[in-house]
Amino acid sequence: MPGKTPNTPTPNPLQRARRVVIKVGSALLVDAASGRLNRAWLETLVADVVRLHRQGKEVVLVSSGAIALGRRHLGLPKGPLRLEESQAAAAVGQIRLAHAYKELLEQWDLQVAQVLLTLEDSEQRQRYLNARATLSALLARGAVPVINENDTVATAEIRYGDNDRLAARVAQMISADCVILLSDIDGLYTADPHRDPNAEFIPLVREITPEIEAMGGESASDMGRGGMTTKIIAARIAVAAGCHFCIAAGAPRHPVRRIERGGRSTWFRPSASPVAARKQWIAGTLKPAGVLRVDDGAARALSAGKSLLPAGVTAVQGRFERGDTVAVKSKDGRLLAKGLSAYAAEDVAAIKGHRSEEIETLLGYRGRAEVIHRDDLVVET
Repeated sequence: MPGKTPNTPTPNPLQRARRVVIKVGSALLVDAASGRLNRAWLETLVADVVRLHRQGKEVVLVSSGAIALGRRHLGLPKGPLRLEESQAAAAVGQIRLAHAYKELLEQWDLQVAQVLLTLEDSEQRQRYLNARATLSALLARGAVPVINENDTVATAEIRYGDNDRLAARVAQMISADCVILLSDIDGLYTADPHRDPNAEFIPLVREITPEIEAMGGESASDMGRGGMTTKIIAARIAVAAGCHFCIAAGAPRHPVRRIERGGRSTWFRPSASPVAARKQWIAGTLKPAGVLRVDDGAARALSAGKSLLPAGVTAVQGRFERGDTVAVKSKDGRLLAKGLSAYAAEDVAAIKGHRSEEIETLLGYRGRAEVIHRDDLVVET
């Protein structure tokens, strides 16, 4: 393809990343001619995932392909499908796709977990928190979550290629350092390189401007649902969350290793780290849903960068749910911090002044040890 010599960020963001989200497109997983799983290619991707895992990285896969894989088994024709046909194909294809990932990853003694999400799960607060907690628990235990859009129940999402955006939302959800979109194109160009021989390759995007957004085009493949436009939208979500974002060709064998070694790709650079971006969002909350009063010991702990434990909470004001932003104030009413509460107001009221070990007895379930974790806390300066 035409274009300039790649000039990826140095050092390569993938090499430095601790937590990586890899999105795999339908055209890579499923052979267009036969409608069968491209198993030989998938084996090389799994080998790349294993290598990242052995480097100490946590890896999440966001995988398309269920509809493309299932339509052959249902005898559905090529071309656009009706919504109910897409959902039926997804139901058939998803079980085959999950089995392939399970079989290949377990050969390397890696546990695999299937997680079905829709974009709505990343938008509604309670669903978001539940999904984040589940993914965090899986990663903490060394598992590789394989996420697919829940196409069987999704509606409009099926038509808009939201697995690109879903990958970015998942990265935002788990504070990933890096998102890799493996695609049928090796990066961003000034125009569609399939149609314009003068299209220039763009190796690095420092800011997503209107000019960059205008470079989006349609997908060259009819296997998937998204084009470059959805990838740029996904990039905007990811970089706003402090995450490096990469668009790269997935067709070569060992596609992730190729990116690690500086292969041709487009990197979108964030302006802050994932934790910093998250804290900027928390700090920008104009009207917290409630107030937590704390004792002097808790105030000192917060100023030292520690989490807020229930033992330090003396009073609860307002009505708020788990995941809402609350203000943390001293005994004399001075604003100490803002943060995301791990508990609803009535639960904080029940555990305030108690040790974390007593939470299960007091609430009847085992929640987080902290009322506000330090990663969800912004201390006033």
